[in-house]
Amino acid sequence: MIRGIRLGVSQMCLNILHADISLIQMKIKQRKNKRVQVTFTEEQWRIISKMRGSFGESDANIVRNIILAWLAEKSFISESAKRKRDV
Repeated sequence: MIRGIRLGVSQMCLNILHADISLIQMKIKQRKNKRVQVTFTEEQWRIISKMRGSFGESDANIVRNIILAWLAEKSFISESAKRKRDV
């Protein structure tokens, strides 16, 4: 009887673990963020790393904020917002 109880508890734990994994996989699929891998030369990275502090602390935040600043400067962001508003 004890062995049967132990197996039942183990199966229950596996079911809970499987449900947790399924939930995590579902959340990953629903993520609206996009990840990209980019390559920089040493010289480009030296310039980018000088922005640490003013554009962010992590490599990803620095590169993201540089791109967003460039898009804003070129008016891509405001034009996109206007188009969404007018639709």
